[in-house]
Amino acid sequence: MKFERLNPTHAAAYRAITLEALALHPDAYTSSAAERATRPASWWEARLNPDPASNEIVLGAFDDGGALAGTAGLSFEAREKGRHKVTLFGMYITPRCRRAGLGAQLLNATLNVAASRPHAKIIQLTVTEENAAARSLYQRLGFAVFGVEPYAIALGERYLSKVHMWRALNYLALREDQ
Repeated sequence: MKFERLNPTHAAAYRAITLEALALHPDAYTSSAAERATRPASWWEARLNPDPASNEIVLGAFDDGGALAGTAGLSFEAREKGRHKVTLFGMYITPRCRRAGLGAQLLNATLNVAASRPHAKIIQLTVTEENAAARSLYQRLGFAVFGVEPYAIALGERYLSKVHMWRALNYLALREDQ
């Protein structure tokens, strides 16, 4: 597998894999496939802004044939008092590539990118409470729960809770700053 930051040339593949994720796992994401499918190509391209200082970065995992097999996004807080925080979003591995350690590899690559930002100290995420596989992956890589948001997602008449998790990007650096 090869990991690289996606740019506007990857917009069509990123759109396709995101819509797949939203359609196959509507309980795992706050956005719906129907909502995202209406976004114009320019929205997908803008999300993959190649500027090194962009507030959003999406990493892709590419298989040996060059196909996009997974994605994970980072949103960097722009406000001065919150710029130490990064949010992980849109983590997804295609079904054909699951159960081979790709999720952990992609997440580790994403954590390294997040940690490379000068002010970034912590990363946080939300995961659907019922998604045991994702929660387990995040816990294995050092994330800890700091709260649960009840009724976070509405799927028709069904409501799902989101677990809020966080971890330090560099434990030693975080300790030295205190």
